[in-house]
Formats: sequence, C-alpha cells, structure tokens
Amino acid sequence: MRGLRLITLSVALAALGTAAHAVDRGQFDDVPDDIKAWFKAVISPSGVPCCDISDGHRTDYETRDGAYWVPIEGAWMQVPPHAVIRDRGNPVGEAVVWYVHHRGGIVISCFVPADAV
Repeated sequence: MRGLRLITLSVALAALGTAAHAVDRGQFDDVPDDIKAWFKAVISPSGVPCCDISDGHRTDYETRDGAYWVPIEGAWMQVPPHAVIRDRGNPVGEAVVWYVHHRGGIVISCFVPADAV
C-alpha cells in the first residue's frame, strides 16, 4: 500500500511541475517599466489578457498565404486569427507570442507582430 501511495504522490508532483506557468523570479528587473506595463496590458481581440512578460516569448515569424506562422519548440505553427493583436503597438521591436500547453498540444493565445502599431 505504501508503494502505491509513493507512486501516486510522484505522479501528482510530476503533473504539477509540468503545469507550472512562467513566473518572474527577478529575471526581468532590468526591463523598463513601460515595457513591463505593455506586457501586462496586452489583451487579445477576444478580450482575454495575454498574461505577463514572463509568459510572452520573443519570436521569429513568417507570413504564409496571409496568415502568421511562428516557431514553437522546434515546429512552425499557424497563429489563429483570433490571437493576432495589431492595435497595441510593440515597444520591444520583435514579435511576441503567448502560448500554453493544453491537453497534449500547444494553444496560441496571443501574437503581436514586430510591426504592430
């Protein structure tokens, strides 16, 4: 019985570790306040906050047949139209993508191209 409890506890801890979100552990202390504020204020066209600076990933991107594509974890993924944000500006000068792992896949929640105005 004790072995079963240990296995259950190990599986639960592993699941919690993979579900953890990015956090600011001081690695963004040198980022100017206006950039931090921008990351906190970016909202998707559907009204969902994109999260924070620790959740956004600077990225390369391509445009293919009118759609944006970004590399995530070694694979190119199409950005869904509902995730594209073009009206919030982009003070970092590079494209930024916000995504999460969900049910074995990757879900892109927000994308700001480098030339957003």
